[in-house]
Amino acid sequence: MKPRHFLTLMDLSAKELKRLLARAIKLKAMQQRGKKHMPLTGKTMAMIFEKSSTRTRVSFQVGMAQLGGTSLFLSPRDTHLDRGEPVEDTARVLSRMVDVIVIRANSHAMVERFAAHSRVPVVNALTDLSHPCQLLADIQTYLEKRGDIAGKTAAWIGDGNNVCHSWIDAAHQFNFHINIATPKGYEPKAEWYADCRDHVTLSHDPKQAVQKADIVITDTWASMGQEHEKAERMKAFDGFMVDGALMKLARKNAVFMHCLPAYRGMEVAAEVIDGPQSVVWDEAENRLHAQKALLEFLLAAPSKK
Repeated sequence: MKPRHFLTLMDLSAKELKRLLARAIKLKAMQQRGKKHMPLTGKTMAMIFEKSSTRTRVSFQVGMAQLGGTSLFLSPRDTHLDRGEPVEDTARVLSRMVDVIVIRANSHAMVERFAAHSRVPVVNALTDLSHPCQLLADIQTYLEKRGDIAGKTAAWIGDGNNVCHSWIDAAHQFNFHINIATPKGYEPKAEWYADCRDHVTLSHDPKQAVQKADIVITDTWASMGQEHEKAERMKAFDGFMVDGALMKLARKNAVFMHCLPAYRGMEVAAEVIDGPQSVVWDEAENRLHAQKALLEFLLAAPSKK
């Protein structure tokens, strides 16, 4: 039987995603009560990270430990991938030794190639095109704070990047609408929303995008690997900071989200990210619980606990 991979939110059905997030909320409650739950005892997770990470690495390693499994971390210098070994060969070998492989890569195509030759589940921990694990935590956070997200409106302000692509996937899978405001030339890739145009509205006007929004989201203007573009991007994104005035155009009970790291005074004002509408720290914590539910879904038999 072929393994289930998680490279984008579209790899699971809408029903599976909803069930997974309900499970994440339950696992979080169990953890807070101090109840041990270790269905992955004897399982091993390999992590291949081509990019640096704080929340993703820690949440996956801690989550695997809490579920009873073990993990090993491999940077580019720890494998032969950095020395020219084919991705396909690494996938064939590692998947004979471990039970799940979590990859943070520069190229989404690389992760797809790896998954195509792996005997075990492969999880996308961020690529240039997608960051689905972040969206599991984001949607979990909204469910906890405001309830069902179906029929709601999200507003994405800033770069049409990998996280934006995953928000588009989420709009399709969870049946809500997303208004995306980017500077000209920084729109999300057209092929990413080609099949879900009914859920997406594109503009270049942040004020228009946040009107009556239930969620306002942004991200750093220069992602990892784009540092050389920082000066150019600072100029292009002028007027796209999420500040108090912009938040006032959203609904009164709107929440603010950011996947972190955040740069106050650039993409978001301190008054917003540190203010009462911010759920950023819950988002960050929920990376742990959502990914535990994902690992359990991919590796463990269904549990009634």
